[in-house]
Amino acid sequence: SPPAVFPLSCAVQSYSWGKVGLESEVAKLLASSDPLIQIQPDQPYAELWMGAHPRGDAIIRDNRIPQKTLGQWITDNPACLGAKVKDTFQGHLPFLFKVLSVNTALSIQAHPNKELAAKLHAQFPEHYPDTNHKPEMAIALTPFEGLCGFRPVEEIVSFLQTVPELRALIGEVAAEQLERSGSDDPRGVSAALRVCFTRLMKSEKKFFVDQLNMLVKRISQEAAEGKDTSGSNGDLLLRLHSQYPGDIGCFTIYFLNLVRLEPGEAMFLGANEPHAYLHGDCVECMACSDNTVRAGLTPKFIDVLTLCEMLNYTPAPSSSKIFPATQSQLDPSVYLYDPPVPDFAIMRIEIPPSIKLYLISAVDSASILLVIQGTAVGTSTAAASEMTLRRGSVLFISANESISLHLASPDGMLLFRACCLL
Repeated sequence: SPPAVFPLSCAVQSYSWGKVGLESEVAKLLASSDPLIQIQPDQPYAELWMGAHPRGDAIIRDNRIPQKTLGQWITDNPACLGAKVKDTFQGHLPFLFKVLSVNTALSIQAHPNKELAAKLHAQFPEHYPDTNHKPEMAIALTPFEGLCGFRPVEEIVSFLQTVPELRALIGEVAAEQLERSGSDDPRGVSAALRVCFTRLMKSEKKFFVDQLNMLVKRISQEAAEGKDTSGSNGDLLLRLHSQYPGDIGCFTIYFLNLVRLEPGEAMFLGANEPHAYLHGDCVECMACSDNTVRAGLTPKFIDVLTLCEMLNYTPAPSSSKIFPATQSQLDPSVYLYDPPVPDFAIMRIEIPPSIKLYLISAVDSASILLVIQGTAVGTSTAAASEMTLRRGSVLFISANESISLHLASPDGMLLFRACCLL
């Protein structure tokens, strides 16, 4: 039978927001996985795509396999997905696994649920290319920051009182409505929040650019005088304004939580959750979709009306955005990030230096394995030959196949594995 476990060579995306050259974790992983790859010192290495997405289908690195790409191989061997996954997701790999290296902010965005995705695709297929939802999970590899979800109302109200330029954009009526909304009436709070955020996002271009310039000038002067600008979120404002001058997205920092993740910490972004990654490196897993509704910090197509209509206006503290991993009962080396969607789950596998032989256990789903640290020789009854695993190596593992790792590194290993646990 043909090999069912094999190494992959994965697609790189050079989006302008990516970290440049060997500052990028994506570039570092590429360079160590294949010494022949030339890293261009001035090119952004933003994303590594590990999967079968048509715009970045992984190449199979095993010359005994006639198919060139993972997508072709899955089409010809759908049983590799696992019976349940194959039936549930119509013979397609249901997730795309990535590494992201973020230098400048990504756009303020949200992803639709399935119902809205179908509607948007029917109306605007050129902007919304499919009918699927796109939940995402990011796990930090280096200290990582992003905007995610609406802040607690008291924080937003505090900014409305200390940032007059923000209050001018939203208007006195909407600002007072939010100030008066009580925690005993969550629907009233969400309604007031929706009005405020929509007023901000739909404000007249010339008006908001004037207000933004006034704000930036004031904060810059205060910072130069050594004053504390944290009451106006000054550091982040100046940073985003330097990246996207005159962009309405700069004001969203007063509405959205700033979430900081340490390596190994995760955030899960469900449907309709407003977010924007700001800086750092992460692994990310998502459902297979390209549906993104954007409204700022971007030169791309923006759809402010749709975004403001669809968002989840439930305020919550930034600490609530950190998604917990659970340590496996069966294997203390495995930490599972299992989000509330069926499309994907991620395992973080930390093998301590004391272990020299480790079994990557079989799961009833196709999975993709990424090595972040350490080296090993992998053997599997389903592989054509021994596989050398080192930093940056990526393996496809068919459902119900296992791999024995013979560890070669004195410091143990760190791996991430994406799969679908139905």
